[in-house]
Amino acid sequence: MATSAAGSAQWWGRLQEGTGRATLQELGKNGPVLMALSEVYAKAMGEELRALAAVASEALLVGGVEEIPGIQRVPADAGLRHALGGTLTSLNVRMAASWLQHCEDGQLTSPATSGSWKKWAASESRPEQHNRKPMTDDEVITFVRQQTASQPGISRTRLLRQLRAEGRACEQSRFANLYIKTVGQS
Repeated sequence: MATSAAGSAQWWGRLQEGTGRATLQELGKNGPVLMALSEVYAKAMGEELRALAAVASEALLVGGVEEIPGIQRVPADAGLRHALGGTLTSLNVRMAASWLQHCEDGQLTSPATSGSWKKWAASESRPEQHNRKPMTDDEVITFVRQQTASQPGISRTRLLRQLRAEGRACEQSRFANLYIKTVGQS
């Protein structure tokens, strides 16, 4: 995977070359298209999404990064995570599955389907709030030392989960770096 928008688009283009798979534009000519995409993938697929928008009669993008005329978009809503379950990583897919349950008239992007979804989402969306206390690097290192001494073999992921469950805050990559600095690679 590339690290820039241009690199991501190039990566997507190369992935599509020679795969024998239909393009989004070809799919859009044949019927409704439902996509659940992260911001990163939507950026990489920007050109193909615009080509789809030019030909599709029904196209729905759950997640994505921007509005594209010709494609109905449902932005990711982390507030729906409690209603749909799971992690933020797979939220767009669960939102798309829930959207399909609201297709009462069999139309992917009809006003009835959109209205049903919007009514449900408005009643279920609950912004996530974490009132955790930020920690200094020294406090995180002390926590890691104490917990790994009392719980030998505890994974870094479980340790971060435990720290957060105790009402303390540390960003995941920062915690990983401090954990490795304290315990070593494991």
